[in-house]
Amino acid sequence: MFEIKWIRQCVLLSHATKIQDLEEQLADKVVDLTEYAKRQRWWNRLFGKTSGPVAEKYSVATQIAIGGVSGWCAGFLFQKVGKVAATAVGGGLLLLQIANNSGYIQVDWKRVEKDVNKAKKQIKKNTDTAGPELNTLVEKSTEFVKKNIVVTSGFVGGFLLGMVS
Repeated sequence: MFEIKWIRQCVLLSHATKIQDLEEQLADKVVDLTEYAKRQRWWNRLFGKTSGPVAEKYSVATQIAIGGVSGWCAGFLFQKVGKVAATAVGGGLLLLQIANNSGYIQVDWKRVEKDVNKAKKQIKKNTDTAGPELNTLVEKSTEFVKKNIVVTSGFVGGFLLGMVS
């Protein structure tokens, strides 16, 4: 009886050492995703040689989690505020139409047309002068996304999930 217990104990001990050896081998072979991605030529061509300051401070999983949670919060708030804004604008237009049909208000359509045309001219004029500012904003945004691609992708995914929840 003692021999059977001793044999079981030896077998369990040998299995435990084999499991430890396998875990050590796996730990040696696990590659950090950011380092692997940086070595790929397509990654370097698309996003540049460095992934930016955020990628150097935190692991990929942490970056995705931070981006996902903040994206979900932003998406959820965007959804709620969007619903309230759409309800307010739609309700206001509905009330104006009801008041117009009931005779409480009268719309001067010639004046509305004149004001719309004036606004169109101002918008065309302002788009020509705002071009360089918009280009620098787009360039800065693109650079931020390139430097923080993992956080940004987590944010986009979280934002979409927040929009549907």
